[in-house]
Amino acid sequence: MCMKRKNPCFALFLFCFFLLAAVVSTAQNGNQNDYIRSFNNGSQFYELSHWTEATMAFRRAEEIARNTGNMNEWPRAMYWVILSELANTDYGSAIMDMDELQRNAPNSSFNRDMLYHRARVYYNQGSFNEALLLFRQYTDSVTDADPENKNRRAAAFFWMGECLYAMGQFDQAENLYSWVVTRYPESPKIEMARYRIDLIKQKKVEAELLALLQWSHEESLRTSEDYQRKIRTYEYRLNTYQRQIAELQGQESAENIEDTRPPVTTSPVVDTPARQPVENVPTQRRLQADESLLERARQLGIDLQRILDDMNNSRGTM
Repeated sequence: MCMKRKNPCFALFLFCFFLLAAVVSTAQNGNQNDYIRSFNNGSQFYELSHWTEATMAFRRAEEIARNTGNMNEWPRAMYWVILSELANTDYGSAIMDMDELQRNAPNSSFNRDMLYHRARVYYNQGSFNEALLLFRQYTDSVTDADPENKNRRAAAFFWMGECLYAMGQFDQAENLYSWVVTRYPESPKIEMARYRIDLIKQKKVEAELLALLQWSHEESLRTSEDYQRKIRTYEYRLNTYQRQIAELQGQESAENIEDTRPPVTTSPVVDTPARQPVENVPTQRRLQADESLLERARQLGIDLQRILDDMNNSRGTM
């Protein structure tokens, strides 16, 4: 009798249990469908380069996976959220999501790729040393066995060259670009690497020409300064000679005026024998000195003109 009473209760219990399982299963299926739908929407927006819409759709998928405890799908959704943020140049949000991915899924294979993407962010923000270290870590963590990793590894070597190029270390950058060209001839980065190699060679030629021009300019300045010193010396000496000549000529004029004055006498005129003309020796000496100074001045002017001509000719050949 008692067993007959328990059977309806047990049947009700089973009914409730299966009903609950069905409800849970339906909810899980609904969540999974929502996840798939959001992820697919994000993929479509990403293909169309609608980065903001892609970020929102992938974020919805990430939230569904996190709320349902689906940690198998959560890293994948977070990875694409980060890629969408990077494409949208939202570097701050991308870095925070990278940190969250590292904390909550430290063993995920997506974290290895995050080394590359984080390095790209640091490069775009101008942190070239930090980016260089992360690119090096990434190249050490992957091999060329997988085609996808091979292309990404070649790109990492290229971006290492870009970091060095941005820091002005052109020789080391050229080595990395040459490594990409030689080691990865099928890499999408090969044309850009060749362009950088040509650009570095051009910069080296320009640096050599600039150094040569600078040396030539300094030599021209030294030559010009030497000529200017010579000109100033000759001009000073010429002015001195001209001043001395003028002083001597002035003295000579004064003496000539003095000689032409009539003699003043107070005594009676007395017939005296005719006086013989006496040569003016000091005057002749002064005339000789004048001619000497004039000759030196003329020679100094000739030398000064020669210096000016040489300086003008040297400027024309520089």
